[in-house]
Amino acid sequence: MSTPTPSATSTTTTTGGIPARLADDTTQGKTTIAASVVQKIAGIAAREISGVHSMGGGVSRAFGAIRERIPGGGTGASNIAGVQVEVGEKQAAVDLDIVVEYGASIVELARAVRRNVITAVERMTGLEVIEVNIAVNDIHLPSEDGGTAEADVVPTQPSRVE
Repeated sequence: MSTPTPSATSTTTTTGGIPARLADDTTQGKTTIAASVVQKIAGIAAREISGVHSMGGGVSRAFGAIRERIPGGGTGASNIAGVQVEVGEKQAAVDLDIVVEYGASIVELARAVRRNVITAVERMTGLEVIEVNIAVNDIHLPSEDGGTAEADVVPTQPSRVE
């Protein structure tokens, strides 16, 4: 009785799983690309688009800000807020959580982000990007950066309370 041969099915990994995937296999050697590399490329490509204020939801941005203050805490795949990837032998899927600047067309911004992420990941890794899912979690208002907020405007009428 012979032993079964391993299946030739493609395996995948998320950013928390197996660290690297086959990107190129030649007679001269093979090249593997870590999921964290794909995650960084996607995050940088998304941030390059004008109108993207930041990445991640409120909770992940808060944890990211705390993590950056801890020595050695600002490195690693799990520290790229708002970017999750699933990487297979030849394909990758990307999920992005973004915060958009107020006034930007979300539909046009999402198209531009998707196009830029696909182009960057495919060009740099050789992996086929099968999907880029974008979740817009918040709108950034200019007044949140220390500009003149509505609450900071001096009232024209005297206050009714002391």
